[in-house]
This record gives sequence, C-alpha cells and structure tokens, in this order.
Amino acid sequence: MSPLDEPAFAALVERHRAELQVHCYRMLGSYEESEDLVQETFLRAWRSRSGFRPAGRSTARGWLYRIATNACLDVLRSRPRRVTPPEVGPPAGDPTAPPSPPADLPWLQPYPDRLLEPAAPADEEPAAIAVSRETLELAFVAAIQHLPPRQRAVLILRDVVGSSAKDTATMLEATVAGVNSLLQRARATLRDRLPERRTEWARSPGAASDEERTLLRRYLDAHERADVAGLAALLREDARLTMPPHPTWYAGRDAIVIAARQGFDPQFGRLHSVAVRANLQLAAAHFLLPPGAAEYVPLAIDVLQIEGGLIAEISSFVDPGLFPAFVPRDEFPASSR
Repeated sequence: MSPLDEPAFAALVERHRAELQVHCYRMLGSYEESEDLVQETFLRAWRSRSGFRPAGRSTARGWLYRIATNACLDVLRSRPRRVTPPEVGPPAGDPTAPPSPPADLPWLQPYPDRLLEPAAPADEEPAAIAVSRETLELAFVAAIQHLPPRQRAVLILRDVVGSSAKDTATMLEATVAGVNSLLQRARATLRDRLPERRTEWARSPGAASDEERTLLRRYLDAHERADVAGLAALLREDARLTMPPHPTWYAGRDAIVIAARQGFDPQFGRLHSVAVRANLQLAAAHFLLPPGAAEYVPLAIDVLQIEGGLIAEISSFVDPGLFPAFVPRDEFPASSR
C-alpha cells in the first residue's frame, strides 16, 4: 500500500489532535509544551507514514499515541519534572511580607477546559471518557509528575487512555511483565501523593453545580470589590494559596486573608475578574488596572479546588502569557482590547 498523501494524512491525524494534546499535557504538566509536542508527533508521524497501514480509527489512534508518548519521553529525559510551590519550600512565615520574586523553575501549568470537549473520539464509551477527564484535575496532574517518566507513561496509557498491557508494551518496546511491574509501582506512588480527601472533591465531568457557580460569583465579586471579609467567608480554615512563578505560598485562611489585603490595596490597582474553567475546575481570570493606567492588563488565572462548599486551594498562575488560551478576546475588559 502506498504511503498516505498529504490530504489523507491530515484527515487521519487531525481528528486525534485534541486528545493527543491532553495526553501530552498529562505527561508533561505543561499546556505550552503539550501544543509543541502535538506538532512534533504529527511531524514524526508524517516522516514514518510509509510504515503505517490504515485499518480503522483504533489503529491510527494507537499509532499516534505511540509516537506522542515517545516524543514526550524524549522531552522528559532532558529536563526536570514540573513542580508546585509547596514542593519548593515551606509556607510563608510572614504573610504581610511581599511574595518572593518569580523563580525560574519548571512550574506546573493549568489546562483550558475549552480544549477538552473533543478530547476523546465520538465513538468512545462515555464511562471511559469520564474516567479520562477526571484525571485532568490539578492535584492528579501534579501527583503524576512525581513518577519516573516510564512509570508515568504506563500509568497514563493503562489507567487513563485505556490501552491494554500488550498494546502498552508494544508502544514502549517493553514486555507485558515489565509494563505490569511499572504500573504497580506507579499506582502505589500515586496513592501516596494524592490528597487524603480526594474522594470528597473528585467530580465527574459536567457542568458546575448551582452551589459552585454561586461560590464562583462571590469569589469574583470579592476581588472586584476588594472585599477581604467576603473572600475569607469562602475559604476553608485550612485553605492554601499558591502563586507560581512566585515560590511563596500561604497555608491557612488567616494567612491568605492577610496576604490578600496587599492585592486589594488601591495602591496596587483595581481588578476586573471573569469566570473561566481549567482542569475541570472552576477558575477566575483577573485583569489589573494599575493606578494611573488607562488599560487593564492580564494578571493571574486562579484555579479553585472546592471541598464541602468552600475553597480548599487557590492555584493562582501569575502568567499573562496563558490568558489567550483561557479568556476569549471579547471577554477582555474594554479598555484593554
């Protein structure tokens, strides 16, 4: 059979782009790298297309997953794992002090929900899609970054993508026994790394509840009104706040409230906040209007972990470069368009 021509190749691989990007994100913990790795996957697939014999969607999917997984493994061999601030140092001892300057570290990044809808082929079983989507939560992605690269690949391929032990072994050029051993070790590590209360807050995919939407509206309102007491009312007593790329993080509601007063100070500026979604969690995008400025500028994307109707963790990604992936341009404040 002759190799795929360019139109046939494009039609074959493009329908898998979204799910491959999600796969690369889980492997790497980086939204930006996941985009690059999908392109690298397609480039490698194009170069090796003479060895591919199309025999249905599942065959094409497995072929592409094999290429994508090995491309990700190549990256992981050459750089350290993605981290979160609590892994870098202890919580801030003095929440009245300014945060430490940004640190040049490989920080974990959020993933925009708008890319998740087509993340699995339309003919895949709904239950399998639900399991796959649950594993986009930040806590899960952060936990699997602690796995060695091949353990990470095996865990994702077996428990998330749903590949058989035999197919996974073929993708990784390993034995079935070797794959099963890697999977057992990966599962044990993951149990130790996931939060103790995970079963309380893990949710199936779908729309947020009315209670959650109300909480998010109150969260947005508290920021726009610089309402410290309003923010405090939304937090668990043991909540924490992280702000990558700043390594500083805050443990406990009282510390978060003290730190928030600095951001709510009129001398810092005025906030405009919009609802977004990331990693299948509620999130907020904050824009800042500095004193004397004429335009709002992107400030941070807060991803919220909710437990028992209150916010247990705020992962605030202070990275304006992420905004185009999460906030449609028409939702930017008018003065910054």
